[in-house]
Order: sequence, then structure tokens, then C-alpha cells
Amino acid sequence: MSINQQHAPQTSTTPAPPRTAWLVLAVVVLADLMDLIDSSIANLAGPSIRADLGGGEVTVQWVLSAYTAAFALGLVTSGRLGDLLGRRRLFLLGMTGFTLASLACGLAPDPVFLIVARTVQGLCGSVMIPQGLALVKVVFPPQHLRRALTPVGPLMGLTTVGGPLLAGWLLHLDLFGSQWRSIFLVNVPFGVAAALLGRRVLPRHGGEDPAARLDLTGVGLLTAASALLIVPLIQGRDLGWPVWTYVMMAAAVVLLALFVVSQRHSAHPVITPSLLRKRSFVVGLVIVAGFHASLSAFVLVVNLLLQQGMHWTPLHTGLALLPWALGTAVAVLLSGAVLAEKLGRAGLRGGLAVAVLGLLGLWWSVAHWGAGITVWKLAPALLLTGFGSGLVFVPLVDFIIGDATAEEVGTGAGLLNAVQQFAGALGVAALGTVFLARAGHPSVPSSLAAAELVFVIAAGLNALTLLLVGLLPRHARRAHG
Repeated sequence: MSINQQHAPQTSTTPAPPRTAWLVLAVVVLADLMDLIDSSIANLAGPSIRADLGGGEVTVQWVLSAYTAAFALGLVTSGRLGDLLGRRRLFLLGMTGFTLASLACGLAPDPVFLIVARTVQGLCGSVMIPQGLALVKVVFPPQHLRRALTPVGPLMGLTTVGGPLLAGWLLHLDLFGSQWRSIFLVNVPFGVAAALLGRRVLPRHGGEDPAARLDLTGVGLLTAASALLIVPLIQGRDLGWPVWTYVMMAAAVVLLALFVVSQRHSAHPVITPSLLRKRSFVVGLVIVAGFHASLSAFVLVVNLLLQQGMHWTPLHTGLALLPWALGTAVAVLLSGAVLAEKLGRAGLRGGLAVAVLGLLGLWWSVAHWGAGITVWKLAPALLLTGFGSGLVFVPLVDFIIGDATAEEVGTGAGLLNAVQQFAGALGVAALGTVFLARAGHPSVPSSLAAAELVFVIAAGLNALTLLLVGLLPRHARRAHG
């Protein structure tokens, strides 16, 4: 590399050399995998954490939920900060903080310390993750971006199911008597490796706007609204939905309305206004919301049915979900390599239709087999559900940020992640409540009936989402320059 090349600013229109670009993708994927594992792995260890550190049910609930809440709160603002302060800088800062917070979680002496460390871990994750997709889009030329992202979907699908499996395995091994602590300490070596490699390969410039400023009023309104929404969603079900949860959610709606009004008059809005004028972006986000609400509720209810209702072990439950992960991985591979580009909107419509059929197949399997259900009897419907879901991921990303400019992609990636998180939380809160209310005191018959109802509702939600696909253009557009 020449001296001029070394010091010349790299813009988003100048892709990196192929080897460097693939190393950047490896760093970003590792960060995403760490986040995905950490958002699910602690759920399995809740009883062990409580037995070791003490605390009541509410304390344990916050240990498990602090990460998700903090992560969701920081997403949109962090995406915007990446545009303002530098994506490389914030990615490395987030990765370093995430690694140190993981170490703090593993060494926590009491519940309060652990809750604080989990909160910091979630905030650092929210700083890190929105920068990743933007950095990948910077280093790959547009015509190679889909091929670069092809292996990401299968990895994400397998990691989603692999988190509980990894947690069960680590708890079983009890390495050096670490008990639950190993599920957090395992992040440390991977975080150190990713941070060191990232310092070497991540681009120093990625189309950031040095003249941009942060709208503190907008940030304050959005953060407050997000907090007022996510707190009751996390706590409401466990507390029996007291009046204050509804008051907080109503206040969140008011603050969100004020945020929208403030953005219209802001000289430096948090959300790039041009994004909201793109039909594919707005409609795509609505589809993401419906799809992820259904998906998150489906995963939750399968776990509740098999562990709480059928009394299967977490490891047994994770193995039962492998057909879903396999279907997701295969479909994303096909979609990224061939189908998304050739079929466009039709491929997205087909994926949602297959997912609806899979969820209805789950309803039929549970209703037909009842207490005699097994891994093998669930496998066909789970495989179909996973395959349909896998066909959705790639074209959705294409439609939402495929034509985003360098100035828009950071905010767009942050919004995409934020909508996924909030929609998932809403789906878990709403349909999780439906399951628990229908199941009552856990028993096999009541849990089966509750799961049947939720699978039908989730299928209906995907069917409604399917109707919105017609509002998208036939094929995702591409940004040039």
C-alpha cells in the first residue's frame, strides 16, 4: 500500500481490497454472533444465578432482561452517532466495552452488580451492532454485497438455537467450578480477538458527515419513549399488568408523537428524513415488525410448551428446534445466492406464505399428537416454518436498506435493528401473555391448548404481513455512488 493510499480518506464509494473486505465481514459477523448468543444464553441460567447470588423473582427478571432493554434503548441513537462520530471508532469502542462488561458479568459478586454489568453490556452492544452492517456495505462493492452476506443468515439462524445449547453444555461442564459464570466469560477471548483484528482491517472512513450534529432534544424524546415502552413490556406480564404499565405505554405514544414533530423542525434530525420518504424502507420496516413479532413469539412459545408444559430439558428443547434452524439456514443460502435477486417481491411473498403454512402445521401437529408429541413429529412443521422464515430475511434487508446512501445507511441499520428488537419484545409480551393466561397453572393439556392458540395467532399475523408485500416495488432498488 502506498503512502497516498494509506492516508487518503476512504469513502463509502471506494470498496476495500477483497481480502480486507472479507476480514471486515468476519469481524462484524463475530460481533453479531456474540450479541445473538448473549441475548438468549442467560435465560437458561436464571435459576443457577439466583441460587448462587440470591435475590427474588423480580431481581432475576432484571438480570435476564437488562441486556435486551439497554440494547433496544441505544440502537437508533447509536446508528446516528456512527454517522456523526465514525463507524470504526464506535464499533471498536462498543466491542471493547462489550468484552469488559462480559468479564464483569462473569465476576459479579451480587445481583445488583450483575444487573448493572448486563445493562452496560447491552448499551455497548447497541453501540457496536448498528455500525457493523454499515461497515460491510462500505467495503464491498454493491454487486458483491449479497454474495458477501449469503453465509450470514445461516450462521445467525444456527446461533439463535445454538445459544441455549451452548448454555446447557457450559452449565453441564461447570468448568473450574464456574457454574453460570462461564456463559459470560466465554465472550472475553472472542471479544479480544475481534477488537484486535478490527483495529487492523476496519476502514477509517466510511462516508461520515463531519458537518452533522446530534439533535439532543430528539435523542431525549426517543430514549424516554423507548424506556417507557420497553420497561412495561418486560415487567408487565410478571406483575399482572398493573395500571402504571398502561400509563407508561400511553406516555410512550405521546413522546413518540412529540419526537416525530420535533424531527420535522430539526436542523440535524436523529433519523435521516430522506429514509422516511422511501416507500420500500417504510413498508419494509412495517413488514419487519409483524414478521419479528410473530417469530419471537413462536420461539418463546415452543420453549414454554416443551420445557414448562412437556417438562423437556433445555438441551432436549434446543435439539427439537434444530430442524427450524436447518430450514432457516438452507433457505437464506438459497435466497442470498439466487432467489432474492431473481424473484424480488415474489420471493418475499413466497417465504411468508411458507412460514404461515409451517405455523399452521405446528398447530395441527400439537392438536393431533397432543401429549404424545416427539422431536420427530414436530420436525416437519418446524423445518417448513424455518424454511419460510429464511426466505424472508435477505429480500427484506434488500428492500429496506438496499438503496440507502452512505449518509442513510447507519441510521437505516440502526432503525432496522431497533424495530426488530421492539417488535420481538412486543410479540413476546403479547403472545407470551396469551400463552400463560390460557395455560394457567402449567399442565400438559392446558399448555398444548395454549400453544395451539398462539400458533394460529402467529400464522394470522404473518398472513396480515403478507398483504403488505404488494406495496413494495417488484424488485429492490440499488443505491449507486
